[in-house]
Amino acid sequence: MTTSHNDDSVPAARSDDPAAPTRTHGTLATPEQLVEQHQRFLAAATSDNTRRTYRSAIRHFQAWGGVLPCDEAAVIRYLLSFAEALNPRTLTLRLTALSQWHRYQGFPDPTATATVRKTLRGIERVHGRPRQKAKALLLEDLERLVRHLDALDGLAARRDSALLQVGFFGAFRRNELVTLQVSDLQWEREGLLILLPRSKTDQESEGLNKAIPYGDSLCCPAKALRCWLDAAQIEQGPLFRRISRWGVVGEAALYEGSVNSILTRRAREAGLLHDLEMSSHSLRRGLATSAHRAGADFLEIKRQGGWRHDGTVHGYIEEAGAFEDNAAGSLLRRKPST
Repeated sequence: MTTSHNDDSVPAARSDDPAAPTRTHGTLATPEQLVEQHQRFLAAATSDNTRRTYRSAIRHFQAWGGVLPCDEAAVIRYLLSFAEALNPRTLTLRLTALSQWHRYQGFPDPTATATVRKTLRGIERVHGRPRQKAKALLLEDLERLVRHLDALDGLAARRDSALLQVGFFGAFRRNELVTLQVSDLQWEREGLLILLPRSKTDQESEGLNKAIPYGDSLCCPAKALRCWLDAAQIEQGPLFRRISRWGVVGEAALYEGSVNSILTRRAREAGLLHDLEMSSHSLRRGLATSAHRAGADFLEIKRQGGWRHDGTVHGYIEEAGAFEDNAAGSLLRRKPST
């Protein structure tokens, strides 16, 4: 009795023959191709930002004089060398990078020992400092920025107005803003729908839709973005691009750090006194704070910002109401007794 095969069938390769090709999706893959594919998947498991951070940490360790692979004693000396100079959270991140390097290179993890972990906890207790938080850019501050930019001529002012408004009302992170493409936009009758292909809380690329309605007051991110795209004649590619000193719009997107620089510079120009305390995260915090004060629902705020943890949003809301629901305020604002 014979068995029929499809025309593209190939006898299975022997499992003990490392040089034999392997069938993947109907095509033959060589061992070299499988290795390359495996490396791509391993790289995709870690975000680009995390990978850059880890590489920077490894370079810092080597610049200090560390040799890889290393042992527990070297890690402890490294911690002691920077216990006072670096924030304990930075040291924790550096240890994570060292741990990852050793694990993926097949070496024992020198950072996982009880002595190393106890040393780090001691440094945290002695030298721990509160986390520096970016000041929220409130809606009234954004309106002041938009009013300032509307009074200026030039493409840079149009771009910056669109960038800051979209960043605020979409509660985008700076790396999300600079990677947005024209193809991510969907113009609707009610406003603008932006598909975020990937974010910090969506590493599996399921996609996140952010709806930004049209505004009927000074701020309208959808109109500001349309104005910028038309003025810059951008029909495809990155939304927010670099502009030369001669006013020429380039093909490349802004750098992540440019978002901070633009916000700081424009805030200073508009006379916001706390501009030096701002960063791109001020846009996200500002949306959460201002929306809460305007009566927005907790879940609405969480969804717009794409926050994964309720605690993060609760923290912003509590800060927003620090002077409203305040025990001391109920005493200080009481009516005097007669």
